[in-house]
Amino acid sequence: MRIAFIGLGNMGGGMAANLVKAGHIVRAFDLAEPALARARENGCETFATVREAVQGVEAVVSMLPNGGIVKSVYSGDVLGHAPKAALLLDCSTIDVASAREVGAAALAQGYAMVDAPVSGGIAAANGGTLTFMVGGTDAAFAAAQPILDAIGKTVIHAGESGAGQAAKICNNMLLGASMVATSEAFKLAERLGLDLQTFYDISSKASGQCWSMTSYCPVPGVGPTTPADNGYQGGFATALMLKDLKLAMAAAGDVGAPVPMGHLAEELYKAFDAAGNGGLDFSAIIGTL
Repeated sequence: MRIAFIGLGNMGGGMAANLVKAGHIVRAFDLAEPALARARENGCETFATVREAVQGVEAVVSMLPNGGIVKSVYSGDVLGHAPKAALLLDCSTIDVASAREVGAAALAQGYAMVDAPVSGGIAAANGGTLTFMVGGTDAAFAAAQPILDAIGKTVIHAGESGAGQAAKICNNMLLGASMVATSEAFKLAERLGLDLQTFYDISSKASGQCWSMTSYCPVPGVGPTTPADNGYQGGFATALMLKDLKLAMAAAGDVGAPVPMGHLAEELYKAFDAAGNGGLDFSAIIGTL
């Protein structure tokens, strides 16, 4: 399949490379030349503009920073320039309203489109083990699944247009809050004189068990290898966690949902980011407790 891939950053670069490995012809675009160079090394064809990249493709996959950019790219360079038969898959994490707006605009011009944000981070993007939460019609989801299967391990249909984004921001609100709580528990255990490995061995098998504990422990040398074992480098950046928490809080405000833990997590990550830690993995927040 001929696939245009728009946005080759930390996540998109690995995803595009895995599409090549799966046997697809990938026509790639990014504003940054180093990202394009890496894409060429990974077997992608690269282009100077989005409009060139989408010519003659059967699908367009995008991985972009925010809703404004997604709307601009699709309205200005994808819709009306990619073939009408091309399936559109936006894997960016953006606000639900923007996802629905772009999906409606695509539908109005005769395109099938899904919003398919991801969970898993850079390692999963490079390893092809991402989880996709997909919003769109049953037919669009069925068409998108083979493409997403090539770059992920789990592909779930969340519902109609925008449902993928709703699932993603709810999931990451839970992740942000649970990482703060997990970090607090470890710091309290330490101050109470518990050996942290012993506490992990207990809590990871007791009612306090959660993903932030057992799969992404914020304590170096405890549990499986995580960014904590690499100076909190790599993984899921604090700035990205803060972005997702802001999206979740905005969505909660739109529908009048009380999310006190989500609000607290946002405030804590906002302060952590403002202190110059935006590039560190989000689990590094344990250092503030």
